Amino acid sequence: MPEGHTLHRLARRQQKIFGGSRVRVSSPQGRFADGAAVVDGMEFATAQAWGKHLVQYYRDGRRTEMVHVHLGLYGSFTESPAPMDAPVGQVRMRIEGPEMGTDLRGPTACELYTPADLDALIARLGPDPLRADADPERAWTAISRSSRPVGALLMDQKVLAGVGNVYRAEVLFRAGIDPLLAGKSLRRSDFDAIWTDLVALMKVGVRRGRMHVVRPEDDHGPGSYARDRPRTYVYRRTGEKCRICGTPVSTAELDGRNLYWCSNCQT
Repeated sequence: MPEGHTLHRLARRQQKIFGGSRVRVSSPQGRFADGAAVVDGMEFATAQAWGKHLVQYYRDGRRTEMVHVHLGLYGSFTESPAPMDAPVGQVRMRIEGPEMGTDLRGPTACELYTPADLDALIARLGPDPLRADADPERAWTAISRSSRPVGALLMDQKVLAGVGNVYRAEVLFRAGIDPLLAGKSLRRSDFDAIWTDLVALMKVGVRRGRMHVVRPEDDHGPGSYARDRPRTYVYRRTGEKCRICGTPVSTAELDGRNLYWCSNCQT
């Protein structure tokens, strides 16, 4: 599933190619046909991300409509120059501007949103490290009162919005924190360090379009876990030597997701 930096990058990209232009919106697949008809021909005003959620704003005079997209595990946007060719495959939503267009395939959600829907979404999400209005105190309050492992809490979107498995594994390694430590046992100084690191790392992801989590002085040894994937400290490196101490990287299942850590560096 795309992590939060991907959605923020998408929002910026769509704002760049569509912002201020009237766009044609359709649903070749048919599953978003009614919603597409509502915003078709309106001006694409802006797009914003909250964690792993993308919200597009369309405007026509004083009237504003919103479209909410959650990519889930399989959703993706693909771009092509306008005029676009006939759609290929199951295209949930097509947006075509004066110069570029994009097709959305396979999302978990693609739906019209009301202001009340957006308020409800924001209310159930934790602070997003990539948003200027994020309040880390909310995340600290949730973590410091919980007996759940901090590794589980970082992946809980109600605690922190936008953090996925890669950032979870890597930021805990960089902080030297055992992912199985109970949230209420985490020191405030360690939480502050984790939050600061998340903000910095995720901003790099937005800017570069891919994750960079290994510090320059540690960027050596075995390559990335898969082609075109980032080099990591522990994520998907089960049994391989830790880049710092040489201890085999450990793995376990936590809340249905694979957890990776170094038992020597993260104590």
